[in-house]
Amino acid sequence: MEEDGGASRDVTEGVGQNDPGQRSRVDEFEHYRGLLFSIAYRMLGSVADAEDMVQETFLRWQQSSGDEIHSPRAFLVTITSRLCIKHLQLARVQREQYVGPWLPEPVVTGPIAINPPIRLEIDESLSMGFLVLLERLTPVERAVFLLREVFDYEYGEVARITSLNEANCRQILSRARQRVHEGRPRFDAAPQQTEELLKRFIDAAHSGDMEGLLALLADDIVAYTDGGGKVAALPEPIYGAENFARQFLAAFKKFAPPNIVSRLTQINGQPGVIGYSNGKVRNVLTVNIVNGKIQNLYIVRNPDKLGRLPSLTSFVC
Repeated sequence: MEEDGGASRDVTEGVGQNDPGQRSRVDEFEHYRGLLFSIAYRMLGSVADAEDMVQETFLRWQQSSGDEIHSPRAFLVTITSRLCIKHLQLARVQREQYVGPWLPEPVVTGPIAINPPIRLEIDESLSMGFLVLLERLTPVERAVFLLREVFDYEYGEVARITSLNEANCRQILSRARQRVHEGRPRFDAAPQQTEELLKRFIDAAHSGDMEGLLALLADDIVAYTDGGGKVAALPEPIYGAENFARQFLAAFKKFAPPNIVSRLTQINGQPGVIGYSNGKVRNVLTVNIVNGKIQNLYIVRNPDKLGRLPSLTSFVC
């Protein structure tokens, strides 16, 4: 994962250096760290929070006795999942009070991703659109849905992890599937097509080309801008091509720094754009493409969610 920006301290560092038994436990935990982070990030949509859940799982792993652990993988996934459910339940009020649309913290998954030991399995469930869709679910629904649909756990395993019975899990999954499938983003564009549309979008934004921008947008586009109340951002989702193009170009002209530089990379498994000004990350933009047009657009401007992204010098021009 990307390093820095206030990343939580790795509590596994230095553990067991003089104790082979402890070192073996650390190594076993590290074997599953990527899986645990993948679950936690999809549950929470935050790199920092996901790291915290993984670190807390490690502390509990270290404090547990061998008698408690029949399967290390099952034990660790259970701890992480339950921590994430509890965290989401506590964070609900914060999410409801969030200023403007809430978007997940973007993750660079392309070649320039920093600190690669933790690798996220890249699939549709990692995309910005899919993570936004998961916000429709309650914390327990989200856990059941992800464990069953994304990580392929059997109903009995999901029931044990979530402290439910199988019948409840099946009912919860049925409701979650319905909510997710109602708005599930469709991806019918090859990465090359998405990159080309993003380049044209950026060109139109910089030149103030209204007609050029409209040519890229689906008539019923929905656009989200996350500023978190800390920087200028569109305060509500914007619906419709003309409405979005007008508001976006006006905001871009008013707030975009004159020296902004855009770089294409892979964000959450899809082509995306990072905008830099004076060497600092200013925004991240990703899109869903349907029938050759931009159907959904996501712009993250909240600086709290941009600190872990790579520097401009990471790109080889």
